[in-house]
Amino acid sequence: MIKPERPLSVLALTPQAAALARRLCRELPGARCSLPRVLAGDDPEVLAFDRLAPVFEKAFAQREDLVCVMAAGIVVRSIAPYLRGKDRDPAVVVVDEAGQFAVSLLSGHLGGANDLACKVAQILNATPVITTATDVRGLPALDSLAAARGLAIENLEAVREVSMALLSGKPVRLVDPDGCLSDLLEGYPGLFIAGAENDLDAVLAEAGPGVYAGFRERAWPPGWLILRPKNLVAGMGCHRGTPAAEILEFLRRIFRQERLSLASLKALATIEAKKEEPGLRQAAASLGVEFIWFTKEELQEITVPHPSQQAAKHVGAPSVSEAAALKAAGGSWCWPR
Repeated sequence: MIKPERPLSVLALTPQAAALARRLCRELPGARCSLPRVLAGDDPEVLAFDRLAPVFEKAFAQREDLVCVMAAGIVVRSIAPYLRGKDRDPAVVVVDEAGQFAVSLLSGHLGGANDLACKVAQILNATPVITTATDVRGLPALDSLAAARGLAIENLEAVREVSMALLSGKPVRLVDPDGCLSDLLEGYPGLFIAGAENDLDAVLAEAGPGVYAGFRERAWPPGWLILRPKNLVAGMGCHRGTPAAEILEFLRRIFRQERLSLASLKALATIEAKKEEPGLRQAAASLGVEFIWFTKEELQEITVPHPSQQAAKHVGAPSVSEAAALKAAGGSWCWPR
């Protein structure tokens, strides 16, 4: 899917290409047209430029997707100095001046260039040109599927190993306890062998590549693609003035001890009385997760495995950490295994 939150520019260099670029900008939501000053005229909707190189430099610095109505060679030479990696480069699509082809040139999967090329081709009644091997062979692109399901890719280099196995006709083991990807992969019978999370260590001992979608941590063998859902909540209480560094070190230690991934943490939860604690707020911000709280009345309603008389005495609820975690997680308790 084309991500509307990312800016999109359509570039052209000649009068015929400029007409095509203006047409695309009218039909691509949020797109801005960038043309040489001599072609831009006084149109306030067009961004005029004197030199093409700074336009590409700015687009890559801001991860701005590009549709370039010009020769592919010009685009390749122009973007070469700014390439950083498939997880950071914007989508780049090249369209010929006649509007016959829309070529996905860069960041086909994670950047969305394949989808963008198809959208451009649909507008122009052109032919989309997709060259990524998995798409050509009708195989699942796991990096794209992960992005679609909001899964963070922990080791991007493993995408290639898993894809090569699929392209070679070798089945890949899949451990997906929460069904993050399983439904999307049902249409590819024989490509994936399901493994149980409760026997994860045994599955990992087998040879060959695999895919794990979950929050457990292990010593992952080479060739395993690790995908992290955001589905863990950490309930937190603290003494007044506890610094963020202490809270973060505690969280990291517990996660290491219980073999959980901090990449799967989606929120820190606490009681309303602690909502202004700078340490908790800063810890959540440092981890890039949501900071949420509940009233003592809300936490009183939650049945917890380890109620505390001290907590009841000081904050009016028999539990803060456990109750807040359960409340934020919708009532499901997942103790580490």
